[in-house]
Amino acid sequence: MAYHGPAYGLSRECQMKSQAKFSLERAREALDWVEAVLDRPLNYPQPSEGLRDQLDFAHVLKDGITLCELINSLEPGAVKKINTMKAPFKQRENVELFLKGCENYGLKSQDLFQVNDLYEHKNLYMVVDTIFALGGMAQKKNWDGPTIGVKVADENPREFSADQLAESHKIIGLQYGSNKGATQSGMTPYGATRQILPDEFAHNGMH
Repeated sequence: MAYHGPAYGLSRECQMKSQAKFSLERAREALDWVEAVLDRPLNYPQPSEGLRDQLDFAHVLKDGITLCELINSLEPGAVKKINTMKAPFKQRENVELFLKGCENYGLKSQDLFQVNDLYEHKNLYMVVDTIFALGGMAQKKNWDGPTIGVKVADENPREFSADQLAESHKIIGLQYGSNKGATQSGMTPYGATRQILPDEFAHNGMH
């Protein structure tokens, strides 16, 4: 793990909040699912102990190879070429390719972590969230392998006829009373500055 030195002030506060959001149980569930999909054990620092903490979680996924294999299992060919070099820029590229593959698979940008969230251990809980979101999308796409997360619901837009819309306006009018004859004449629109004219001063006896 690269040592970034002690964090102070706001940086330390953000770091503490990020660590507090990380659930070891949820992370373990995510990695168990990855193992099940890939049908092979993951490379934990201490294989006999499995996942012990956030650093173990980052260690398993940091090079991006496992993540690329995961998206390729769900969507063959999503990542054309996985980098196996240990060079940091190649590992970061793998993570970027995984995220791009997830986006093409149907995940929204807000479902995705940033490369530094994983590579620099900034927000590892977001990596867990992305894995769960990916599992939910896989269920929506009728993935017949191991499952995790909540199935993403299909969009079901409701369409209303002109008659139905007209009827709803009648109901709203009855609920709030009739305002026939009422106008907005003389009213100042919300957020606008009211202008006072000179003759208005005179009319109101203002000097």
